[in-house]
Amino acid sequence: MSLTKFEKARIIGARALQISMGAPVIIDVPKNLIDPVDIAMLEYDNNVIPITIKR
Repeated sequence: MSLTKFEKARIIGARALQISMGAPVIIDVPKNLIDPVDIAMLEYDNNVIPITIKR
């Protein structure tokens, strides 16, 4: 299923908020990567974000 740019932004934003509030990160993150949005985008690119879309 392809996502619109709005759905992608919503998923990344929601996951970044979860990470910033202390949720465990699912993938191995390099030490120099500390921004929650960048970590969420890395998780999105690897298809490991535990969020589903219901249309």
